[in-house]
Amino acid sequence: MVPEGTQSRELLCPAKINLFLRVGQRRADGYHEIFSLIQPVSLYDRLVVSVCAGSGIELSCSSPEVPGGRDNIVWTAVEKFLKTVGKDARVRVELEKRIPVGAGLGGGSSDAGGVLMALNELFSHPLGEEELSGLALECGSDVPFFLQKGPAIVKGRGEKVEKIELPEYYYILINPGFAIPTSRVYQSFDLTEGAKSNILNSFQVSIRAREDVLRYMANDLEEVVLRSYPEVGYMKEVLLDAGAESALMSGSGPTVFGIFFDRDKAETARREVIHAVPPSMKVFFVQGL
Repeated sequence: MVPEGTQSRELLCPAKINLFLRVGQRRADGYHEIFSLIQPVSLYDRLVVSVCAGSGIELSCSSPEVPGGRDNIVWTAVEKFLKTVGKDARVRVELEKRIPVGAGLGGGSSDAGGVLMALNELFSHPLGEEELSGLALECGSDVPFFLQKGPAIVKGRGEKVEKIELPEYYYILINPGFAIPTSRVYQSFDLTEGAKSNILNSFQVSIRAREDVLRYMANDLEEVVLRSYPEVGYMKEVLLDAGAESALMSGSGPTVFGIFFDRDKAETARREVIHAVPPSMKVFFVQGL
């Protein structure tokens, strides 16, 4: 049933980083097989989802970079949810963007996942966990991950999500101030030998000591992006010079993160990085969730 009056939910939607990302061949459905360790981090978009009697979708966003209407994944998530549960309602979504757009940080996917969870709650949970995850996958490959609220190993197209425990990590993120469409990176990956020769790892990931994560860190898309965007290499060097244990591009880029085991060391590094990069680059200190 449609909630009586106007009911709202406010939530914070976290960004993510890929501690490793291995990419396989293109599947029959056009997507690539992936094998990734993904962690949400403490950089958030803010969403307010309101539902009342009536019909229609209204979406407002604080960022002019974010498309409105049907071109926005949040709109898609609302539309698919209402169709799936067979409800007619008026849904308003207010989106305050803090996660850079097109950054490899999953901001749009996180927002879509947040909207699905908020609507499911507002409509008294008509969808179970499996149904909600299936609907999330229809919205985008990264969206099912954001329903889990924690780090996970993600396989397949993104539908296989296995929770994993991680030690406490801190990160410095550098975003160069421009976006890279994910589709462009994956299309370019098809033209490299990487897609032909890479065999997805099937080993069990075990991270008990903080240092264990370092042996897994790799991103098959990084070399592709580096060819067109040398800024990625520069940002990695800055983070390593500032004391990061390792540095890696997240997802399809262009954001780069440095991993730290000590909070004080990370906070000191943040100050060094801010002075080392041009003002056009955004620097964030975040904690793994």
